[in-house]
Amino acid sequence: METPRKPSETAPAGWHEHRLRVRYGETDQMGVAHHANYLLYFEEGRTRLMESLGVSYAEVEASGYGLPVRKVELRYRIPARYDQQLVVRSRVARVRGASVTFEYRIEDAAGAALLAEGSTELACIRLSSPAREPCLLPPQLRDRLRVE
Repeated sequence: METPRKPSETAPAGWHEHRLRVRYGETDQMGVAHHANYLLYFEEGRTRLMESLGVSYAEVEASGYGLPVRKVELRYRIPARYDQQLVVRSRVARVRGASVTFEYRIEDAAGAALLAEGSTELACIRLSSPAREPCLLPPQLRDRLRVE
């Protein structure tokens, strides 16, 4: 079993931080957050990161594009528990022609442990296309998500 690491030891500069608290409805009878909720925590972190870069999902969709998740990687380390305050760290890891990859770290806000880490890859699609095939990211979106 790995030794828990403090967030300051694991989160390099350049990560966006979003704090949230584990809600009762996200836990089982033992007060442990259900594993599926970590994907919701990733989504919340990604949404807030994008907002901080001047990109909103609503505006992306209003311009005729969608960003569905096409790949997820998630590694659980220590369970989150009811009412625990978490820090979701998110960053853009890679921007390609028709996709963008985000990385995440979910940590205890008190600095005690890394709870989970992972990534999501989102494809860019034209919402008007019946088959929803991938298409190139619009230049303005690519510019806002660019990795420095």
